Amino acid sequence: MAFELPALTYAYEALEPYIDAQTMHVHHDKHHQTYTDNANAAVAKVAELAGKSAEEILANLAAVPEAARGPIRNNVGGFYNHSIFWTSMAPNAGGPPTGAIAEAITKTFGDFAQFQEKFNDAGLKQFGSGWAWLAFSASGLQILSTSNQDSVISQGLTPILINDVWEHAYYLKYQNRRGEYLKAWWNVVNWAEINRRYEAALKK
Repeated sequence: MAFELPALTYAYEALEPYIDAQTMHVHHDKHHQTYTDNANAAVAKVAELAGKSAEEILANLAAVPEAARGPIRNNVGGFYNHSIFWTSMAPNAGGPPTGAIAEAITKTFGDFAQFQEKFNDAGLKQFGSGWAWLAFSASGLQILSTSNQDSVISQGLTPILINDVWEHAYYLKYQNRRGEYLKAWWNVVNWAEINRRYEAALKK
């Protein structure tokens, strides 16, 4: 199956003033489209990957021939990570979580404020480009960061919440102020979707 750039479920300007419309246009239409195109090109060169989903490929990178593994990891990872990043956000969202994920966050991290601080810290301390994640495994929730387009799926974890800390995600509005971007981003977190992912992960 060919990867296709997923359409946004909201307008480019819908996340203003926290994420500007120009950033959304460039990030989605240019950067994510490039990862989508390059992922398709990379997968087309490896016959045994035909028909596999991005999740299946990333969960078993060791099975990808070594010569192709780098382009696959970078571009299929870029395609997948961005795809779940867009749905991690929504207009008229943000605020503290509710439901099952709220209970799990409190149980694991103490309270929402402590969770936010740890999550922001993971994003702020990620050297260079990468992602901050809240991920789930049999041992529970954990916060971590990954470099470049690496995905937690490749570590056997299930992604629950993800934030992009590549400069292209925030530089037009925030320049070098990554910490300011990380704090503002909580105003657009789509807790309904995060709850859906968490509840689905519990059933696996």
